[in-house]
Amino acid sequence: MSAVQQRLVSQDEDGMRLDRWFAHHFPQLGFGRLQKLIRNGEVKVDKAKVTTSTRVVAGQTVRIPPIDDPETVKPVKVRDEDADFLRDLILYEDDDIYVFNKPSGLAVQGGSGTYRHLDGMLKSLPNKKGEPPRLVHRLDRDTSGCLVVAKTHAAASHFGTVFRSRSARKIYWAVVAGNPHPQQGEISCFLAKQGGMDGEQVVVVKNGTPGAQHSTTYYSTTDTASRRFAWVTLKPVTGRTHQLRVHMAQLGTPIIGDPRYFNIENWQGAPGLGEGLHLHARRIAFPLRGGKRLDISAPLPPHMRQSFDALGFDPDRYDIQQQDPEEEGA
Repeated sequence: MSAVQQRLVSQDEDGMRLDRWFAHHFPQLGFGRLQKLIRNGEVKVDKAKVTTSTRVVAGQTVRIPPIDDPETVKPVKVRDEDADFLRDLILYEDDDIYVFNKPSGLAVQGGSGTYRHLDGMLKSLPNKKGEPPRLVHRLDRDTSGCLVVAKTHAAASHFGTVFRSRSARKIYWAVVAGNPHPQQGEISCFLAKQGGMDGEQVVVVKNGTPGAQHSTTYYSTTDTASRRFAWVTLKPVTGRTHQLRVHMAQLGTPIIGDPRYFNIENWQGAPGLGEGLHLHARRIAFPLRGGKRLDISAPLPPHMRQSFDALGFDPDRYDIQQQDPEEEGA
C-alpha cells in the first residue's frame, strides 16, 4: 500500500484495541513497526493521536499511512506445528471461543524482543472466513492457565464486554513465601506503572498519583507447609497489570519464582521446588452467548505440580464443582 488510506471502523470492530484492529486488517505489519508509526503520529483515529491500546469505536475513521516499504512489511507465517501446538492446549471449544491452558513462559502478545507468542500463533487457526482468533483477555508471560480466545469479531466484542463488566469469575492458585496474615481477606490499593531498567514495574501508590488505578483482590489460604510456604487462592476483582504479584508482595508473602516482585532478602527455598513463577489461572467461569455458564479449570503446570508434591499440597483436595476454598474469602 503506497498511499494514505482512511478506513471506517465497522460495528463488529467496536471496542477493539487499535493494535488488534491493525493485526486483522494488516497482518503483515509488525507490532514494533506499528508502534513506531503511532509514535510518529502517522496513525490517527478521527484525526486524533492514539496508542496501541486505544479502543476504536464503530464509525470512527482510521488514518493508515503507506506501509509497503521493506522495513514495514513482514511476511505472515502460518505453520502447521503452531496449529498442532495450540490444539494440544485446548480445554474447551465451541463455535465462539477457545479456552486454552497457556503454558508458563509463553508470551500472550509480542513486544520488544518477543518473537514467539500465542497471538502470533493464532493465525494458524483461522475461522471459516479466514480470520485469526482474537484475544479476549491476557495473562503474564510466566503465568499459566485458563486463557479465553474468541473465534470471530462478534464473539470478541461480546466476550470483551463480559470481561470488562467483571461478569467473568477468575480464580488463581499461587505458592507464596510465608503465611498470609490474616489467613484470608481483601487487598485493596492503588497501583501505577513505572519504567525501569529491566522493563515495566508496577508499584503501590497513593490515590491521586498520576496514572494510579484502584485494584482489589480477595485471597484465602488453602494450605500451608510450616510457616515458610502457603498455597493461596486468589480472586481478582479488578484486572490491573501484575496485580496479583504486587498484591501478594504487598502482603509480605511474595509469589515463589517471581523475578520482579519477590522482595525477601537472603531467602532460601526448599528441596524439590520447581523453577518458575508459581502463579496459575486455575479456573474461569463466565456466561456463554447462549445463556449457559461455562466453568472450566486448568491442571497445574509441571513446575507447580513438582512444588505441590514437594510441599505436600494436594491439588485434587477440592472438587471444583462444589464448595471451593476461595468462596470463604470472596
